[in-house]
Amino acid sequence: MKKKSILTRTTAIAATALMLAWPWPSSAADVPAEAPLTLDKAIHLVRENNPALKAAAEEITAADARITQSRSAYFPQISASAGYTWLDTVSKMNFGSSGELQFMPNDNYDAKVTARATLIDFGKRGANVDLARSGKKSAIQSLELARRDLSYHTVQLFYGILFLRENLRVEEKEIAALNKALDYTTKRYHAGTATPFDISSTEVRLAAARNRALDIEHELRRNELTLRRLTGIAENVPLTLQGSFAVTPRTKLADSELIAQAKELRLEMQLSRESETAAKLHRSLAMKKGLPVVTASLSWGITNGYQPDINEMRNNTAAGLHLEIPLFTGFRTSAEQQESTALLRAATQRRIDNEQQVKTDVEETSHALQTASEKMTTTEVQVQQAELAARHARARYENGMATTLDLLDSEASLSQAELARLQVAYAYVMNNYTLKRATGEIFW
Repeated sequence: MKKKSILTRTTAIAATALMLAWPWPSSAADVPAEAPLTLDKAIHLVRENNPALKAAAEEITAADARITQSRSAYFPQISASAGYTWLDTVSKMNFGSSGELQFMPNDNYDAKVTARATLIDFGKRGANVDLARSGKKSAIQSLELARRDLSYHTVQLFYGILFLRENLRVEEKEIAALNKALDYTTKRYHAGTATPFDISSTEVRLAAARNRALDIEHELRRNELTLRRLTGIAENVPLTLQGSFAVTPRTKLADSELIAQAKELRLEMQLSRESETAAKLHRSLAMKKGLPVVTASLSWGITNGYQPDINEMRNNTAAGLHLEIPLFTGFRTSAEQQESTALLRAATQRRIDNEQQVKTDVEETSHALQTASEKMTTTEVQVQQAELAARHARARYENGMATTLDLLDSEASLSQAELARLQVAYAYVMNNYTLKRATGEIFW
């Protein structure tokens, strides 16, 4: 038997009757009414408890703060200052008998309130605000992208656990059947109608089945621990899943329609378009770095040093206009413009790459879904044929007309057919969710 990964390899192992009908609904005995964990509930718990989503939500709050910061440039910047300066020597003049006249005090006090505002900056403030808004959109899209990926991962874990539990039940049933076959073969050996090779062959098959069951249990335990971590369900709480592999067939759409939908709705496409917009804003801002800026200032305060009493504190007011024209910045402005232009081209190429990737994802997943749908019919025929062959092999073996190896091979073929049917159902379900994810459809 070929070696495969845990999830795919177990689909080729021996097992007996898996389910009585197609598709397979969940058993009421498997899902306690008091606390069933449905897929929707599991996704809801993940979205509530996952730290990565909480961190992404805080990024949106930070982006809001950056918008407020960028808007502050439209308002006057008001500051207050106070100071003391001691001077020596100071200007003095001696008028003989009239005494000495001091033009400035040794102790200088100054307190004022100043308002400064930018009057003209040729759109720099507006570009910064637009850039901050673009950053918030990207943060929102990043949060939705993280939610989608975690939701899809939850879907994989949820159905993977269902699959492995069914697989383990089937494996345990196969082990019970092999134990029964071993007892029967042992009795035949004591009666002289079977050989030690028959017993050895059955024991080898039994040991292999037990090893496969151990592998399944390990993989099942790993998936359950991961699901508990994502949902926040405690270890001492039973993890009872309510779900099945029955899926309502999707409305068939042409690949071109699915690709158009994906390009419009896929979060990766929205994020890449927003990144391209941000790159354009960066370039616009860099192009304005060489333009002049006009600012105005107005101050009011009290200070000393005025005649006739230089020590008296008096009110004073100052107003001014300031024009700043960058003439030479050490090639920094031109380098920033070159950088922003290159980043814009890079963002455009990433958007084009995302469009190509989206197209490939949709076409590949659509074909996989169609293949799984077609396999559902063929695997059902294989199961019916394998059941018939197994019944004949059991009858021949009980009448001494078939060897133990013939019986084991027929049982293994039946198990492989039934588990292939389960694998197709699992693939059909997962491909439905994968196609929803590829086209940008929300499924949580």
